[in-house]
Amino acid sequence: MSTLEKYLEKALEARSMMQDFQSASQDFGSLRLYSGFYEGYPDLVVDIYGKTLVLFNYGESRVVLDAAQSYVLEKLPWVNCVIHKTRSARDPVQRSGVLAIGDSPTEKIQEHGVWYALDLQMQQDASFYFDTRILRKWLLENAHDWKVLNTFAYTGSLGVAALAGGAAYVMQTDLKRNFLEQARRSAMLNRLDLGKMKLKANDFFSIVGQLKRKGELFDCLIIDPPFFSSTKKGSVDLVNESTRLINKVRPLVADGGYLVAINNALFLSGAEYMRSLEELCKDGYLSIETTIPIPPDITGFSSTIVGLPPTDPAPFNHPTKIAILRVRRKK
Repeated sequence: MSTLEKYLEKALEARSMMQDFQSASQDFGSLRLYSGFYEGYPDLVVDIYGKTLVLFNYGESRVVLDAAQSYVLEKLPWVNCVIHKTRSARDPVQRSGVLAIGDSPTEKIQEHGVWYALDLQMQQDASFYFDTRILRKWLLENAHDWKVLNTFAYTGSLGVAALAGGAAYVMQTDLKRNFLEQARRSAMLNRLDLGKMKLKANDFFSIVGQLKRKGELFDCLIIDPPFFSSTKKGSVDLVNESTRLINKVRPLVADGGYLVAINNALFLSGAEYMRSLEELCKDGYLSIETTIPIPPDITGFSSTIVGLPPTDPAPFNHPTKIAILRVRRKK
């Protein structure tokens, strides 16, 4: 058995009892089967969506990709479709994903009883992020009657979770309309009231400015930006300016409401990020309510972890750092 096969064997064994692993074989669950950065091969990530296997190649060689595919298919014979995504490829089709086996990728998955629409070849990511799984559960359990704003929404899974949890109104914003259309599909899969969800494709800075001028307030605001981006309206830099966007959106949160801040900057330590949040809270109008952990299939398990991130994420358990802040407004 090769070193890679040994790593994959441990990874599959560690995940075998997870509910999402069991439901994937029934064509509706999803899970990260192998998180290579932590579990031995940094160039490889293996995900399962229903009966579709998605292999992400972060390196130049296909050898690891092909070897991983062969091993996983032997262990999971019910898989009927395989997609390869080569993140460093110049060809956008290779980055978005090519079918290696089969011709009908999974188009929906279920998590905590909620259906989410998929387009596994829409872009270099797979249209659905596993690292916010526990946050979706928190929204599902807490968002009843809330008015929610989900910024940098991508395909809107966080907003859909809030809507499924009984939110009174959800606004989902992203720069790209085709991403947001996935949120509409997800809402329809769950027979949710589309009248309670507004999809707004526009620049983040423009939307925030418009909402401030209108005096809009939300019970929960979610901000999950890329670690770096730039448009004509403004820029995002989660390493050097980790709290600037929080200050920008906090006037949109109602008194007693929640601001969900997500920072996925790999080179920003958890301690540094926490210090920046604590500094924001010194004025007494923000407080740290709780943090949300990242699921173990993303972080790796005690029996499978081989590598460590470049900076220590503690007190968070992963470089994707999720903090829920409580907002108090001046009277």
